[in-house]
Amino acid sequence: MRKALLILSVLMLTNCTQAQKIQLPAPDKSLPMTLMEAFQNRHSTWQHSDAPVSDQDLSTILWSAIGINRPEEGRITAPSAVNAQDIIVYVMRADGTYLYDNKENALVRVSKKDLRAAVCGNDPKPRTAPIMLLLVSDLNRFGGDSRFARDMAPLDAGYVSENICLACTALGLNTVPRMTMDRAVLQKELNLTDIQLPLLNHPISVAK
Repeated sequence: MRKALLILSVLMLTNCTQAQKIQLPAPDKSLPMTLMEAFQNRHSTWQHSDAPVSDQDLSTILWSAIGINRPEEGRITAPSAVNAQDIIVYVMRADGTYLYDNKENALVRVSKKDLRAAVCGNDPKPRTAPIMLLLVSDLNRFGGDSRFARDMAPLDAGYVSENICLACTALGLNTVPRMTMDRAVLQKELNLTDIQLPLLNHPISVAK
């Protein structure tokens, strides 16, 4: 009986862990579109379809945003002031909200709630997008709150945002960088501190 209970506990723990973490497929680093073509075709799209975005495409976008491209040094794809790597990316989907773990290329669920409406704020146009990315600057990674950190955080968010735009362009997906959002709701639901700042967001959808 004791052995059966132990096995059951292990199985429950394993299932719980798997439910909380989603391993993404390896990012596609062989997209045929050239950098110049991505510049030529990049544009913002405010109207979004509700067709699902694949985990393969999501993995490629997230790796492009803040993926580790020099593992031996722990450096990432986006420029970062003093290599603070302060930008963290949350993924909002219908099945919950996740934090992107760039070391494991995985999604870690932080809430079972669909927080896409909070990311939209009072703007109804992007609400049909199946995925929304939220860019948050964690000033702790600069060593704490300071004038330097608050000056650099929006710049770092901008670099990551442009990477997302170019990745979506290369994948044939729609996106637009946005500042509008319900910050109070997101701070509460994501348990963000006063120096973890929601700065930008990106609805992402399949082109109609």
